[in-house]
Amino acid sequence: MPKTKETLQFEEYLKKYTKKQGIFGCLEVTIGWFGKERVDYLTYDTNDWFKCYEIKVTKADFYSKCHKTFVGNYNYYVMPRELYYEVKQDIPNEIGVLVENKIGDKIYEYSPLRSIKKAIKQELKVDKDILKNSLIRSLYREAYWKRRG
Repeated sequence: MPKTKETLQFEEYLKKYTKKQGIFGCLEVTIGWFGKERVDYLTYDTNDWFKCYEIKVTKADFYSKCHKTFVGNYNYYVMPRELYYEVKQDIPNEIGVLVENKIGDKIYEYSPLRSIKKAIKQELKVDKDILKNSLIRSLYREAYWKRRG
């Protein structure tokens, strides 16, 4: 199923938001060899933290039975601000939320997302080496297909 325009936009926001020295991130990271779980966006940083981001752009998407892969030290939903207010009662305490960073109707270019709810640090739910290997494989996939065009 192709991604919606809004999902693609939030992916771009996440890439810009995490484009900082010492943070390494990738879209659609499959956890483990032949894993059944895939996180929308995973980062690893020089502080040795893994952060998982799940993009949800509609209420139906938020409540769908699709996996919400929250296996990191910090885990976030990334969603439109309006959606947050519709579903906030169903977001677990430990899960943070990032929304678009708007000034009027314009997205703030240098930091297109802002935290509206802080994530609480958790123990990893998957072995650290599995997460590192999963991220490396996905980064290779991205580099390979980008090079091949």
